[in-house]
Amino acid sequence: MPTSTRGFASMDPEKQRAIARKGGESVPNEKRSFSQNPALAAAAGRKGGQSVSPSKRSFSQNHELASMAGRKGGHASHGGARKKSEAQGEKPAED
Repeated sequence: MPTSTRGFASMDPEKQRAIARKGGESVPNEKRSFSQNPALAAAAGRKGGQSVSPSKRSFSQNHELASMAGRKGGHASHGGARKKSEAQGEKPAED
């Protein structure tokens, strides 16, 4: 029995599924404002980036963290550069 009668977690499981299903339905392209207007998408991205104070941006404060994230992103891209260098007989870089 839920301790609260409010919120998504306290809803009947079938009602939760119905709500989740609505979120998973595709929105037609003509209703996607960013896909129709790339300038609007770029402006929104800039606005989001500017909303955080430079002193609170973790990558600007911790360059090692930024380096680790970059390496992790490179690995997540299926190691494209690594596979290419290994195919050419080069030793893979150590992490």
